[in-house]
Amino acid sequence: MPRRTALIVPVPEAAAYYQPGNGVPAHVTVLFPFLEPEAIDEDALAAVLAPFPAFEFTLDRFERFEDGTPWLHPSPPTRFVDLTAAVWQRWPECPPYGGAFDEIIPHVTVTVGDVPLPIACRAAAVALIEESEEDGRWSERRSFLLQGVA
Repeated sequence: MPRRTALIVPVPEAAAYYQPGNGVPAHVTVLFPFLEPEAIDEDALAAVLAPFPAFEFTLDRFERFEDGTPWLHPSPPTRFVDLTAAVWQRWPECPPYGGAFDEIIPHVTVTVGDVPLPIACRAAAVALIEESEEDGRWSERRSFLLQGVA
């Protein structure tokens, strides 16, 4: 099986509520699955992400997908949709979630049900994460800071 990669916005403010044990931090997914690790042009990715400023958002409500997966809604969601659209436009062979869904729903998956809301958050970077062939754990390959983050 080829190694998988993903682009995420880490959400450390929600870390206490998402602990999957596979190395992936609490996050909003920008694009998954992304390219195979060897095919990633990090300079091109940096250029796509460069115009985007850091932004504030709030995790304002608890919801569940049809399969029962619990998640938190980021408000406003449009900036996350814009990030996904920009990367997907550059790499059209990588539709969000492999094209499995008709709508992009920005969310933070959680592994606990009791989350004190709202949670104020800041999107400061997009992380490129990669799955290990050896143990299936994910780790950050590179972080792309959004505009205004030093």
